This record gives sequence, C-alpha cells and structure tokens, in this order.
Amino acid sequence: MTSNLARPIALLTALIAWTGLAIQLGLLIAQFNAQGLSPAAALWRFFGFFTILTNSGVALVATAMALRPQGRLAGPLSRMVTAAAILLVGLVYSLALRHIWNPEGLQLVADHMLHDATPLLFAFAWLLFPHEGLGWRAGLWAAVPPLAYCIYAFARGAADGWYAYYFLDPTQMTLGLLAGTMAMLLAGFIAAGMLLVAIDRMLARRSAA
Repeated sequence: MTSNLARPIALLTALIAWTGLAIQLGLLIAQFNAQGLSPAAALWRFFGFFTILTNSGVALVATAMALRPQGRLAGPLSRMVTAAAILLVGLVYSLALRHIWNPEGLQLVADHMLHDATPLLFAFAWLLFPHEGLGWRAGLWAAVPPLAYCIYAFARGAADGWYAYYFLDPTQMTLGLLAGTMAMLLAGFIAAGMLLVAIDRMLARRSAA
C-alpha cells in the first residue's frame, strides 16, 4: 500500500520542479531579451538542456503520482526511470558542472531547485510509493533518456552550432573522447537503473513478508 506521505511528497516534488522550471525559463527569457533575442529563441535554448528535460519529466511524473497514482505515467517503470535520470542529473552536475560557474540571486534558487531539491525529493517519493519487484531488464530502460538526449543534442548542435554541455560537444572533444564520455554516461545510467531495481525488488519482498 502507498504510504500516507507518498502523495504529499510527490506533490511537493512536482511543485518544486514546476517552480524551478518557471524561474529558469523566466531568467532565460530576460537574458535573451536583453540581447535583443526573442522568447522563442529562449524557449529553444531552454529545452536544449538535459537538466530541463529531466526536470520536466520529474514534474509530469510527480504530478501524476500525486493526482493519478494508478495511471501509467505514475507506474513502477516510469517512476524508476525518472528516479534514475534525475539522480544522475544531480550527481553529474555536482561532479562536472557545479564548479564552472557561480550563480547568484534567483539563478541560485533555480539551480538548487533543479539540481538538488528535485533529485532528493523525487528519490524520497519513489521510496514511499509501492514496490512491485521490477524485473532486471527494467534497469536497461534507464539508458533510454540519456541515449535519446545524445541523439537530440547532436542533431540540435549540427543545426545551430550550440551544445549545452562541453563533454558532449564534438567541436571541443575528439571522436574517441566523445564516444568514451557517452559510454560512461550510458553505463552510469544503467548502473543507476539496476541499483534502483535491486532496491525495488528488496522493498517488494519486504512488503510481501
């Protein structure tokens, strides 16, 4: 059965994610406007970041968990894949990106919401929701979001010359380094997925007992 805290925590996660996304989009539109660029250009740039896409997924799935927990979007596989993705967002950001800039004001607020609060809150909500014992193959689905993003990011970059992350920028890295980076990312996401499946199976056995 669902913990009494599960849906409220999912709702809080959704609110934090939606708010962080709204703040970040507003800041980006203001920045682009100051440069004489349109809101449409800001929106195009906004959806170029894996963090934004993943937090959008978190916002949608957490909303479904809070309001329609029996729906497919809030199902066990969707929750696990989303949890793996957002946890890796927080980890990769802390290890590879946090040190390269120093956000202030509202940007700092959005930064903490999207990279710190949503990973922790969604992981907590995931733990509180029912666990049905996913099969081990389910862990492989955790590789789908980063693989889809890599294809998307390379296509975008080929079109407009802009890449969101230096470690996925073919203009800054050799083909070998780029392939190695992608392999490490995919392996990391699969490892996260397998770890979450292992936890899911353990919690399912404990619940059944």
